[in-house]
Formats: sequence, C-alpha cells, structure tokens
Amino acid sequence: MKRLKALLAGGAAASNETDAAEKLRLATAALLMEAACMDGHIDDAETGTVIALLTNHFELSVEEATELAEAGRQTVSESNELYGFTRTIKDNFDHNQRIQMIEMLWRVVYADGQLHDYEANLLRRVTGLIYVSDRDSGSARKRVLEQLDLSPSNVP
Repeated sequence: MKRLKALLAGGAAASNETDAAEKLRLATAALLMEAACMDGHIDDAETGTVIALLTNHFELSVEEATELAEAGRQTVSESNELYGFTRTIKDNFDHNQRIQMIEMLWRVVYADGQLHDYEANLLRRVTGLIYVSDRDSGSARKRVLEQLDLSPSNVP
C-alpha cells in the first residue's frame, strides 16, 4: 500500500507497465473514495459500490478491491488536492474511459440515494479536470439514475 501511495505522489517513478497500472488503479480508487466521503461520511452502500466498481473495472478479486479502496481512502485523507489523481486519469484513460470514470463517480455519489451539494461540486470539478464535457457527464448521470431506478425529479 505504501508503494502505491508513493507511486501516486511521484516519489517513485512508474518504471514499467505494472507500476503505471498500479498508479492508475490507486488514482481511480482515490477519486471514488473521495466521492464516497464527500457528504461527510462513508456508509456501507458507498463502500460496497466502490469495491464492486473496482472489482469489475480492473478485474480484481473482492479482497484486492477492498485493499485498493482502503489505500484510496488513506491517500485521500493524506492529500487535499484532486489534481494528481485527475492528471493520472486524464493521462492514462482514453475519452470513453474518462466518461466511464465519471459514470463510476455518479454511481458512488448516488449509492445512498441522494446527491449532496459537495458531491455535485466534486463531479463538476473532476469532469472539467479530466476533460469530459458537461453533456457527457449529464448523460452518464442519467444512465446511473436509470440503472439505480432513481427518478431525476426525486434527487437533487
């Protein structure tokens, strides 16, 4: 876990594909955990959603995804800036993967059935930082609301 955090912080160069992949996984986990705790607390639904997204997106075991989520949570608690995480995402994900990242973030913030102002603000900032249009972010949000069977009129 320390190695992952050192990679993201730039303390160790991503000298091979494995290091680059680990850095990308940690940046993704950190952004997802940032979204999960943006409303002031992380509930079981949000944690479960983050673990499921990491498991599916990176083809990890539940144990690996749980460890990665915890590393992401710790990384977020030790850092107060999004730029390092979003730069890693922007530099390593193609446009469709960045839209998928925004969709994963929407899924995390809606895991508890509500969208809080801080969560909405985070999504707007991340969307801009990883060069996803507001239109694409809005489409991703609509897909998540439909998948979670939430009505846009019932959630802020």
